[in-house]
Parts: sequence; structure tokens; C-alpha cells
Amino acid sequence: MPLTYSWKGRTQEGNLVTGETEAENELELLLALRNSGIIPRYVKEKEERKIFTFGKVSQKDILFFTRQFATLFAAGVPVVQAFDALIDQIKNKSFKKVLIQMRNDIEKGSSLAESMKRHPKVFNSLFINMVRAGEEGGILEKVLQRMADYFEKMIKLKRKIIGAMIYPSLIIAVAVLVVSIIMIFVIPTFAKLFGEMGIDLPLPTRITIAVSNFMAKSAVFILAGIIGFFVFIKFLRKSERGKKIIDGVLLKAPLLGVVLLKASLSRFARTLGTLLSSGVPILSSMEISARASANKIIEDVVLEMKEDVTAGKSLTEVLKTNPEIFPPIFVQMVSVGESTGATDEMLNKVADFYDEEVDNAVANLMSMLEPALIIFLGVTIGFIVLSLYLPIFRLGEVVGRG
Repeated sequence: MPLTYSWKGRTQEGNLVTGETEAENELELLLALRNSGIIPRYVKEKEERKIFTFGKVSQKDILFFTRQFATLFAAGVPVVQAFDALIDQIKNKSFKKVLIQMRNDIEKGSSLAESMKRHPKVFNSLFINMVRAGEEGGILEKVLQRMADYFEKMIKLKRKIIGAMIYPSLIIAVAVLVVSIIMIFVIPTFAKLFGEMGIDLPLPTRITIAVSNFMAKSAVFILAGIIGFFVFIKFLRKSERGKKIIDGVLLKAPLLGVVLLKASLSRFARTLGTLLSSGVPILSSMEISARASANKIIEDVVLEMKEDVTAGKSLTEVLKTNPEIFPPIFVQMVSVGESTGATDEMLNKVADFYDEEVDNAVANLMSMLEPALIIFLGVTIGFIVLSLYLPIFRLGEVVGRG
């Protein structure tokens, strides 16, 4: 079934032109535009009618559906009957409504990819393009199995990243909470006691009391500032420029930046390999994989690379132009894949390699953070305790002289 694409390009005279054209796929459209003397700069499939569903559908729900549907389809169960069986098993009410709508669309003559496309909040462009390629190539069973494997690995990778970010965040939060309680509720009691003694306080004690007074008076403002900061970050990420700024800062963050870069490279490589192995055109695969990397910096770099591939360069050549994102090992493995005609397999091996690298990076992150946090707590609490005992020692000296 032909699809409608929106496109922008330039004529040989340099004039900017736009339009909408029907084509079987993006590659066919690009060839048609070039044959007509237009150099394409932007091509995107025009969105069809979309049905939005309230409620969240998790990756686990998608994984369960994909794995079960692949099993039923491989066993020769017709698509509509397979949907009937799955609808009875799905517990998520929102997802169940989506599947019922998809089943009805398929009964009316829609393909599986077309029925998925009407639910963009549930099925992303990766899944839709994979299914479309599987339906057109007669390998839907294999595609569904690949997608199930893909989702399993993506879920595992996501857990690693969440673990890498949540664990140290919790430890830091607990450390800050303990110190804040001491400074706001404990220190003022000692400050009052020292004031009644009428002795000159040593410098460490004066610093501790000053910090305590500031925190006690400004606690509400500090808390509001922290909440405001996170709200600001959330809104900033809603804009393309904001995402790029935040992702750029995260990639440069000590320790954590390495983990996030390797995770993004793993997502990109696995998505691109999965798409290419299912027959999705390289240009569409790169665009989808760029978004799947979950990092705006990498996404923009890959989309620029896409234009170079359109101009006839190999994937290895364009990867080499961005050494700050794609390390030599990444480029070398892709080069081997291209030279042997197994780019998709090599990309999946690259993804496996970076999955292991993420494991190692997370382990290194934890091993370095734990002693650093222990030292921070030890020094901070040690300073507070020392500052509280110094006046007591001085009071003992005064009493001894008396």
C-alpha cells in the first residue's frame, strides 16, 4: 500500500521546493525526487489518523504482547484469533482497548502495521517500520521474534541506567537529609547552650552555628529552590534546544557521562541492526535509530550523518567524522560488518559489547561513589562534632583555672 510522504528539497538552480508524494517506501521517493532533478533535504511520512489512549502502556506490556503474538503467529493461528487470545490475557485496561481497536481495524482490511500506526503513544516508529517490513517481506514471524528480543534487551539496559542513577542519588539524598536534620534541629540547641555559657567560641563552632542559622531561616526557600530546579529541568526538556543542553551536560558529567554515552551507543547500534536485519531502508533506519538513542546530541549527529549517507558515503565513513561520539572500536566493528556484508549482525554485536561496557561502567561508578560519599559524610559529621566539643573543652579549661 503506497504511503504519503511530506518532503523538502532544492532544485539544481538552488530553489527551495516542498510537496507531498505517494510512494511504496522512502527509498523509492528519494530516487524519484533525484530523477526529477530535486535534491531532497527532508523526507517524512505523513501522519495518518491517530487514536490516542488514556493510560500508560509499559514496555513490559509491549514485550508480553510481542512475544505471545509471535508464538501464536508461528503456530499458524490467524491474526484476528491471535488478538482474541491476547486480549483475554492482557490486564492493562488501556492496552486492552488498543488491542480491541487494532483487531477491529484488521478485520476491516488494515494491515498490522497500519493498525499499529493509529496508536503512536503505544507503538513507536521502530516497531511500526519493523512490522511493515516483515509484512512486505513475508518474514513477520521473524520480525516479531526480533522485536521481542530487542525489547527484552532494552528493558535490561534501562534497569541498569536507572540503577546507576537512582542508587547514588538515594545515598546523596540520605546524606544531605541527615546533615540537614543535624544543622536545623540539633545545632540550635547547642548554640543556645553556648550562648548561656558566655564564652568565646572557636572559629569552627562559629562557622557551624552560622551555617545552622542560615539553613534554619532559609529552609523553606532552599526546599522551594530545589523543587523549582527540577520543575525547570522538566519544562526545559520539552523543547528541542532544552533537551540538547541537558543531554550535552549529562554526557560531560564525570563518571555518569560515560555510562550514559555507552548506553546511548548500545541503543543506537541495536536499533539500527534490528531494523537493517528486517529489511528497513538504511535512511529510515538511521532516523529511527537516532531517536532511539535517547540523547539529543547523538540524535542530531546521526541525522546529519544521514545526509552524508544519502550522498553516497558508507556508514563507516560518516561514523569516522564524529570521533567524539563514536569511538574507534565502534567504527572498526561497523567497518568489518560492511566489508563482510553483515552490517546488521555486527551492529548487534556492537550493542552487546556496549551492554557489557555499561555493566562495567556502572560497577566502577558504584565502587568510586561509595567511598567518596563515606568520606564526605565522615568529614562533614566529624567537623560538626569537633565544632561542638571545642567550646566544651574551652569551658573545662576556664573552670580549671578558676
